[in-house]
Amino acid sequence: MRLILASTSPRRREILALLGLPFDVIAPEFDERISADLKIDEEVLAFAFGKAQSVARTNPGGIVIGSDTMISLEGAKLGKPLDTADARRMLGLLSGKEHEIYTSVAVVDGSGGPGLRTIETVHVHMRRFSAEEIERYLAVGESLDKAGAYSIQGEGRKLIVRMEGDFLAAVGMPLRPIANYLEKRGVKIARSVDELDVDRKYVNRQSFD
Repeated sequence: MRLILASTSPRRREILALLGLPFDVIAPEFDERISADLKIDEEVLAFAFGKAQSVARTNPGGIVIGSDTMISLEGAKLGKPLDTADARRMLGLLSGKEHEIYTSVAVVDGSGGPGLRTIETVHVHMRRFSAEEIERYLAVGESLDKAGAYSIQGEGRKLIVRMEGDFLAAVGMPLRPIANYLEKRGVKIARSVDELDVDRKYVNRQSFD
């Protein structure tokens, strides 16, 4: 069975590679437009499924994985910033507050399986940081392609007091539901998620242990 990751994210590519399985990476043709009418869990799942489906249409027979990440802050949805000014705004909103990271996985299985749609939620507590600290962080250059304008596995970890939940989901894609689905479909996983959990060598994961 051909495994395909529908993503342009290097982080998701790194996470899926942890399973030790061969897979292709194809950029999805899907427009992510946040809607005021959908709840965050509905929207983040719709985005993941839309990405996977867009790739599955032209790759019949494959197992296609899509994923999406969105942040909920006091009921407001935060996706990727439009530009530096938007990233600055988002970081200012997050300073000193708690928020939730919603990361979804959708599997479109063209080889006869039922597919998968699931969400992991991670709670993040940010410390209070100044406007000068925001500017220094923006200068690092890791904000513009991240939901909420910060990278939990990069320099953005210095803005965080603590995190509760699946670290890989916070980075960009939970691995356990994918591994469980593939194993049910008869795919032999080279290295179990439990082993990876014990190892904890993924980038900057030790910062939150």
